[in-house]
Amino acid sequence: MDRTTTMGSLTGGSNAANPLNTKVEGAAQAAHQATDKIAEKATTQVDRLSGTVHRAVNSAADAATSAAEWASSIPDQAKQVQTRLTESACASIRARPIATVAGALVIGYLLGRLARL
Repeated sequence: MDRTTTMGSLTGGSNAANPLNTKVEGAAQAAHQATDKIAEKATTQVDRLSGTVHRAVNSAADAATSAAEWASSIPDQAKQVQTRLTESACASIRARPIATVAGALVIGYLLGRLARL
């Protein structure tokens, strides 16, 4: 972004003949240099921030992937718990069928009484 073309060379005039042109050229060159410095610093900051943003996005993507994997495993875990409870209830009923039926009758009678209230 180096700007070395002078106003005098563009207009075809001589710098020594017109001191105003010299001042304008000096101001223009100073403005160009300042702009170049600002652009360079801005580019450095944008590059640094870009890297930070990329790391943050990657971190968020990793967290989302982990959460999705965890959420996808929940139905399988629920099915396993349901299977264990069903097997446990079946084993208990097989071990004491009369006590289970009697208990179910008592619970049914109590629930019926509570429903009438």
